[in-house]
Amino acid sequence: MLNNLPVKTLVHKGLTIEGYSRAAVQSYWRLPELGVGFDLGAQPWSFMGTERWFVSHAHLDHISNLPVYVARRRMMKMEPPTIYLPEHAVDDVQRILKLFTRLDRGRMPCQLVGTKPGDEIEISREHLVTVIPTRHTVPSMGFVVWERRRKLKPVYQGLPGEKIRDLRLSGTEVTSEFRKPLVAYMGDTSPEGLDANPVVYEAQILITELTFVAPSHRKDKIHKFGHTHLDDFVERRDRFQNELIVAMHFSTRYHQREIRHHVERALPDMLGGRLHLWL
Repeated sequence: MLNNLPVKTLVHKGLTIEGYSRAAVQSYWRLPELGVGFDLGAQPWSFMGTERWFVSHAHLDHISNLPVYVARRRMMKMEPPTIYLPEHAVDDVQRILKLFTRLDRGRMPCQLVGTKPGDEIEISREHLVTVIPTRHTVPSMGFVVWERRRKLKPVYQGLPGEKIRDLRLSGTEVTSEFRKPLVAYMGDTSPEGLDANPVVYEAQILITELTFVAPSHRKDKIHKFGHTHLDDFVERRDRFQNELIVAMHFSTRYHQREIRHHVERALPDMLGGRLHLWL
């Protein structure tokens, strides 16, 4: 397999996180076991087999490779992908694909699905994705992947199996749905996007931006442009209940050593060892 783009990999409790992100350059992520990807700022060849993508917003470092991805799948005779993106962007992206079809003289088959906060998208019998609002300079969204199971309602627990079977046959709903937030992906957002969606602090895995880390960078200006500062993490350290927090989308102004220096100085315990810097 040709590795023409950087891809980092981390496995947590059977879920693989793959991708890479750098502010104003490229962001692309996927969860292969769940068959979903987030953002299309670039498209590694190894990601071609994932056919369902969720785009957080229409800035180029998060969407620029959408036409390339669609064209490659068509060239490789793969099924057209389904791409969920902010509903306001659907018509413009469709026009872009039509222009590339004219230039490339090749079809761009895909299903573009406009989404908005509050939407629920079923991706399998056991999993679904909900769309949540984030705060950026353009309309933007985050996504939460949920595991869902059916559990026997408490009122029926302890009954013999035959009785439960008879209730089911009579049309009685004996189970209720239980949901557990597995992965929250935030794209680009100011900390307001985190606070407006408490579930992101509860998800097993949180993938969220940490664009600025230097003390000299002013938080008010950073928030105005829809980004998060290291100080915002410090202020919220007690809210993070996640098992794993992936910090990504660091500004290109920083070298990796500089990022580690600032983060480890502000959070020497790395949030109890749960904070992972995607460098």
